[in-house]
Amino acid sequence: MRITIFGTGYVGLVTGACLADAGHEVMCMDIDEQKVARLKQGEIPIYEPGLETLVTENVGQQRLLFTTDAAEAVAFGTLQFIAVGTPPDEDGSADLQYVLAVAKTIGQHMEEYKVVVDKSTVPVGTADRVHEAIAGTLGERGVSLEFDVCSNPEFLKEGAAIEDFTHGARIVVGTDSERVKRLMRECYAPYNRRVEKLMFMDVRSAELTKYAANAMLATKISFMNEIANLAERLGADIEQVRRGIGSDPRIGYHFIYPGCGYGGSCFPKDVQALARTASQIGYDPQLLNAVEAVNDRQKSTLFEKLGQAFDGQLDGKTVAVWGLAFKPNTDDMREAPSRHLMEALWAAGARVRAYDPEAMEECRRIYGERDDLTLVGGRDEALQGADALVICTEWKSFRTVDFAHLHRTLRTPVIVDGRNLFEPDQVRAAGLLYFAVGRGDSLRISGRPAH
Repeated sequence: MRITIFGTGYVGLVTGACLADAGHEVMCMDIDEQKVARLKQGEIPIYEPGLETLVTENVGQQRLLFTTDAAEAVAFGTLQFIAVGTPPDEDGSADLQYVLAVAKTIGQHMEEYKVVVDKSTVPVGTADRVHEAIAGTLGERGVSLEFDVCSNPEFLKEGAAIEDFTHGARIVVGTDSERVKRLMRECYAPYNRRVEKLMFMDVRSAELTKYAANAMLATKISFMNEIANLAERLGADIEQVRRGIGSDPRIGYHFIYPGCGYGGSCFPKDVQALARTASQIGYDPQLLNAVEAVNDRQKSTLFEKLGQAFDGQLDGKTVAVWGLAFKPNTDDMREAPSRHLMEALWAAGARVRAYDPEAMEECRRIYGERDDLTLVGGRDEALQGADALVICTEWKSFRTVDFAHLHRTLRTPVIVDGRNLFEPDQVRAAGLLYFAVGRGDSLRISGRPAH
């Protein structure tokens, strides 16, 4: 099957590489000439485990093609996937300018029947706007051509995107057209052999499904962070609470880990966009607004715990930061808790020594060269001359440490753990103060630390 994908970002590139690897002929289109030139050489602009190999192999087999020529891209595939960005607008709603621009491009160049597939995360009603944009462009050309628009939202986790695409739990397609259903079955047949994963529904339900899924997961995270904050003030250990509630099969253990807030390109943007959609139709999304507010507040928790450890005296301190990406196995720092922490530290007059296995270049791109930021080559190097250690990302390489070495290296024996990687008793046995989320020295009873 010949498939066109507009966009070579995270979603477009993963989708294109996986479909090509399944035997389809795929052409990815992007207006960035330098990016396309690099991709043709097998160089990818993002870090995602396994993706570079997948791209290189399929480029070599000529199943995965890249172009900057929109007319060539439209002519290539019967299926036209739109996988461009939908960044937050000024009010938090999804900005659809890139999606609609692609729709108009398809309408401008198509000469035969096409299925336009909304792969980008878009608000309910976007398929209608895409249909109108294509129909309007065809009308301007004075031609009448058949086409369909369907919704096929992605459910890809950064750091596990290839696994999610190839072995995901479901493939949601929003359409009422039998012709579209047949073509989408053909498209996803290689990934639909063992278990029936395709779920057909109406377009608007498919569009809402993606937002609802991400909002639900974000809600679970914010809920646990709320309970962790209560635990700190009530003198309870959130890890024990987590195990207690997770044992209930109605709740389960997934996404009930407290931490320093969620980030990335999906959860913050999608919760905001769904809340703005609700507001636009006259509905007050109280829960969604609360999820967002709790998360925004939670990103301050690392800085607050440092202030707790140093009685608010952070001016002139040097803080080691382990982890810059918003989660492991990615270099994505969008909305990352580390950014909130570092910017708060700089405002307080502190310096940062930071290390991340993958996000160092991204950090340099965001912040440039500055006197109060030192990016180092390893986690132990980050500790040199540091007054405290803060853990922002739960990379595997951070999970096992020599606490006695930490005590010897740090100027003051303080660890602030935003991911609850360690057991408080073990850390304390080495003579370290351990401020975790909802446990350790973060617990307060009657305003005093609980030991």
